[in-house]
Amino acid sequence: MIPHWMKSLLRALEHCPLLNFYLCKAAMLTYLVKIYLSITSSEISPYLPGESHIHAYVTTFKQPVPNPNLSSAVLQPFKAQPLELYENEIYADIDVPTLTPKFQLRTLDLSGQGDGGVFPKFFYYQHKLEYVDMSNIKMKGEFPHWLIRNNTKLCTLHLPNCSLSGPLQLPIHSHVHFSDLDISDNYFNGSIPTEIGVCFPSLNFLNLSGNGLTGGIPSSFGKMSLLKELNLSRNGLTGGIPSSFGKMSQLIKLDLSNNHLSGIIPQELIVGCSSLYELILSNNSLHGQIFPKQANCKELIRLLLDGNRFTGSIPYSIANCTMLAMLDVSDNRLSSSIPGWITNMTALRILDLSENNFFGNIPSSFGPQFISEVYLSKNRLQGPLMNAFYNCFELTILDLSHNSFTGRVPEWIGNFSTLSYLLFSHNNLEGEIPSQLCNLVQLSLVDLSNNNLSGHVLPCINVASYWLQSHQSASDMGYRTQPLQFTIKNVSYYFQGSILDYISGLDLSCNNLTGKIPTEIGNLGKIQVLNLSHNSLTGLIPQSFSNLKQIESLDLSYNNLNGSIPQLTQLNFLAVFSVAHNNLSGKTPEMVAQFATFENSSYEGNPFLCGPPLSKSCFSSTLMPRVSEEDKKDHKKDGGFMDMEAFYVSFLTSYAIVLLTIAAVLYVNPYWRRAWFYMIELSLTNLGYFLVDNIPFLFRCY
Repeated sequence: MIPHWMKSLLRALEHCPLLNFYLCKAAMLTYLVKIYLSITSSEISPYLPGESHIHAYVTTFKQPVPNPNLSSAVLQPFKAQPLELYENEIYADIDVPTLTPKFQLRTLDLSGQGDGGVFPKFFYYQHKLEYVDMSNIKMKGEFPHWLIRNNTKLCTLHLPNCSLSGPLQLPIHSHVHFSDLDISDNYFNGSIPTEIGVCFPSLNFLNLSGNGLTGGIPSSFGKMSLLKELNLSRNGLTGGIPSSFGKMSQLIKLDLSNNHLSGIIPQELIVGCSSLYELILSNNSLHGQIFPKQANCKELIRLLLDGNRFTGSIPYSIANCTMLAMLDVSDNRLSSSIPGWITNMTALRILDLSENNFFGNIPSSFGPQFISEVYLSKNRLQGPLMNAFYNCFELTILDLSHNSFTGRVPEWIGNFSTLSYLLFSHNNLEGEIPSQLCNLVQLSLVDLSNNNLSGHVLPCINVASYWLQSHQSASDMGYRTQPLQFTIKNVSYYFQGSILDYISGLDLSCNNLTGKIPTEIGNLGKIQVLNLSHNSLTGLIPQSFSNLKQIESLDLSYNNLNGSIPQLTQLNFLAVFSVAHNNLSGKTPEMVAQFATFENSSYEGNPFLCGPPLSKSCFSSTLMPRVSEEDKKDHKKDGGFMDMEAFYVSFLTSYAIVLLTIAAVLYVNPYWRRAWFYMIELSLTNLGYFLVDNIPFLFRCY
């Protein structure tokens, strides 16, 4: 029995965390404001207080909805206005008899996960709801327009990822209190109702993304003068962008990406929506000028127009967007030189102009001072890099691949202490790889392949994965990381997002590099891809390659390497291995672990290699290639060859021991000694007869 003084104390509490139901039954806390309950069984006590002041927050339980215990015990005796059952596993119980509740809720939060089946029938008896969140509950069925109709004060309705389907049917009458609607990631089809702007004139937030909506965008959106965020992405919408969007003067975020929209960007949108800070029109079929000549975009932070059919040049009106931090116009049909005024956009952090037809040289000293990511790949840019990006000390990604740049890799590249991804492949760069590259300690991907680079492989280059930035970049601010193209396992992939933090590689293939592979390359223990193929490298494969524990792709083919292949069978992640078309000799690595999966193509083009999977047996007599004295020393250093001096000494010693053993046996055993000398005498006699019979024929004249 609970003492009276404790009852009084509990009545005075406004919060009662971790209270169990039996305590509630005994104390009858009529003034309790909030209850935090953790229920792990299906039994709920029917003795809860019956006052309207109680806000029930129930967490971490698995209950059917509707549930007779939950309905009668928790809700029936009192008017629980906010009921939050979020982050639970909710499922439907269709066998429960229909209940006519006596309560009226204002807030209902069932968000979490589970299979709700159909909407609980007690919803039909609710008329005072203001906030409903059933995110991630698989409710099925059609859009509950009746819920909005029955609750005239409803402000917020969140039903994302609820497996709802069918056409999007709206209430007939206008609902001025309704401000927040999220029905994203469902299976709605058909068109967006034309009267949506009339139905919800006071909307602040609308998310219809990730459905199967088709048809055009209604012009009635222009009647939503209070709308701040509109997301219609990932649907099948067609037609143009309505000019009436310009009437949504408070709009700050607009996402129409991944649809089939066509036409131009209406000038009314850019001029009228002066508060817009995020405009995403990616992956549509928009065309014409990429941006209106007149623009009121001083608040714009993100402008994503990639994956369309825009033509022409980048208009100077974008320079008016003084707060712009991300500009992505990749994968369009833009054709011009890169404007130099981009350098003056001091807020710019990410610039993506890739996959267009930009031509000419990069302007000298190009690049805003604080820019962190630059993507210029797959254009027609040319000329030397000179002083481009010279002052961009915060660069983390620089992708200039698939262009026609000439000259040398600039030495100032070593000044970018935060650079992690350097991609210069498929250009016409020449000269040696600058040693300043060794100053970059945060490198994750280096791709200098398919150029005309010469000289040696840098022994000091440092490439490692699992890179974490030590400073706040644009990615930390919520921007999406652009895709990077890199060849792994002989296949070119695009990587983006957090996966880039776990990729590391060095690709110097298809150049004119000479000399030996530095032993220090074997110290790159976190590298996953190493491609030195199609060069003129000589010498031995370093034994230190056995330290590349994370390596997945190792390609040394088409060089002039010699010597034997070191045992690399402990490289458990190795999926691609090629030493084809070199001058290697000796036995192939043992067919164990990953090496059991490699075929003949990994070793072909080495005439002195033997062993499986090659058809050539190591027991056949073959002429071994000659190895230079310098390589012998290197092999000794790496343990790749045997010590030849020791071999000769051991051979002569063994030969002498055999001869001495024979002499000792003949000395001890007279019978064997007589037989030995008799055999020698007989052999000499036969040799004499042979010479007498055959020598005259050698001097006979014909």
